[in-house]
Amino acid sequence: MSGKTAPGLDLLVFAAHPDDAEIGMGGTIIKHADAGRKVGVIDLTYAEMSSNGDADTRQREAAAASRELGLAVRENLGLPDRGLIASKDQLDRMVSAIRRHRPRVVFAPYPADRHPDHAACGRMAEEAVFNAKLRRYLPEEPAWTADLLIYYFINDVHAPGIIVDITKEQPRKMAALRAYRSQFEPAGETADWVETPLTRGYLDQVEARDRLFGQPHRLLYAEGFIAKGAIPVGLF
Repeated sequence: MSGKTAPGLDLLVFAAHPDDAEIGMGGTIIKHADAGRKVGVIDLTYAEMSSNGDADTRQREAAAASRELGLAVRENLGLPDRGLIASKDQLDRMVSAIRRHRPRVVFAPYPADRHPDHAACGRMAEEAVFNAKLRRYLPEEPAWTADLLIYYFINDVHAPGIIVDITKEQPRKMAALRAYRSQFEPAGETADWVETPLTRGYLDQVEARDRLFGQPHRLLYAEGFIAKGAIPVGLF
């Protein structure tokens, strides 16, 4: 790794919106936190364009979910929801987050996702991880090289290259997701509510996907990932 300091976070997870990290890898986050590893989540936006709930509600829900996950840190970069682009300003904020937290491994949404913000977050994370190691990029900040970039899935299912057993952690993953009541509960918390795909049994779909990933490996529940590059033996 570049730089003279030791790693800060073991895992740093980028998410376009609060609840993305929980959907894709909540069980893996809990597993690593329970093992004493430091895990952080960086939400890029406040999800202010969501059909249900407002930014303040989403932040309260994210705080409750974070406690269930056992996160060491959770931050929000305040980038525009439905306005994520690989501009220098937006990438610089992500680069600074990587350098500030010095993670061993960075996670981001798999870029092949039907939600444009999820896809953009994955592509931007790849650029930010690369830029963070360049000592002449934002030279006022110490460069940092993460060991690996790994993608998690949100809406779409792809063939994973990595499987993590989350059988033990699944109930807490679902509890963290249920903290986002404004997104997943029919009727929501306020009168200003509309039906969306998220309120029509979406959490059941997440649970079914985790079963699907686990089944070929004789696991009750698992989460799937795709790594960018080879994974060194003993990294986890």
